[in-house]
Parts: sequence; structure tokens; C-alpha cells
Amino acid sequence: MKEKYRDNFVKIGKNIRVARKESGLSQEELAARCETVNAAKISKMENAREDYNLATLLEVCDALEISVQKIMDGL
Repeated sequence: MKEKYRDNFVKIGKNIRVARKESGLSQEELAARCETVNAAKISKMENAREDYNLATLLEVCDALEISVQKIMDGL
């Protein structure tokens, strides 16, 4: 992950975690709603441990039934 984008990944990860918990989902349950994202990847996203692409973010947002804009701006 490029260091200059790290703050963005941290913010998005925290917002994914908040949205997931507000939905009452575990990481495993959220992953089950996704086609190509597993629980380990969700953990890495939430903790900003790894880069991911836009398609992955879109898939997670779709599974959470929340817009990418809300995830990026904050809930």
C-alpha cells in the first residue's frame, strides 16, 4: 500500500467495520454475502493491512447494502 493513501485505507476500513457491525454481521457472514471476497480479505480491509481494488470495495459495499460514497465519507 502506498503510504500517501494509508489514511484513506484506514478510514474506509473503519467505516466498513462500523457498517458491518451495525448490520449485525460477522466477517464470515459478510464474506458469505460476497462472491469473491473471503473473511480474511475483509479483516485485511478493515485493518488497512493490504491494498485492494475498486471491484473488491464495490462488492463489499453491495453486500452491506451501503454506497461506496458513504463508506468513503463516513457513516
